[in-house]
Amino acid sequence: MFLNALGKTFRFLGYTVQYGCIAHCAFEYLGGVVVCSGPSMEPTIQNSDIVFSENLSRHFYCIRKGDIVIAKSPNDPKSNICKRVIGLEGDKVCTSNPSDFLKSHSYVPKGHVWLEGDNLRNSTDSRCYGPVPYGLIRGRICFKIWPLNDFGFLRASPNGHRFLDD
Repeated sequence: MFLNALGKTFRFLGYTVQYGCIAHCAFEYLGGVVVCSGPSMEPTIQNSDIVFSENLSRHFYCIRKGDIVIAKSPNDPKSNICKRVIGLEGDKVCTSNPSDFLKSHSYVPKGHVWLEGDNLRNSTDSRCYGPVPYGLIRGRICFKIWPLNDFGFLRASPNGHRFLDD
């Protein structure tokens, strides 16, 4: 009787570990659901919107200009940020704020991306902390799940003029 109960317990633990490993791999490599907070991505993503983030793009280096990504904050590694990719390594980017009279430009260094929020007047982004290492990117946002009346793929950047062709 004791051996039977012990056997069931070990089987249960074995299944738990197996399913835990499968869940870990799914969330680490495939993607997951993310609740976005803060005003920096308005009007594209509102505070408390729920989005789906896929993680394969970062593993295969398929992040492109215009993609919205989830990344570890360069200022606080315990928190994540949600920003739009404005520049990839080697790209020339505008590093000044929209209200600045004199515009300044810089090049994104190798292994980094330039991230900005869509709400330029209320976003802490690469204009504050500089280029973000590619390794801090956690995933690419594919579509919005909630609210249901806004379900679907995300709209283009309202700041398309910030993408430089040089």
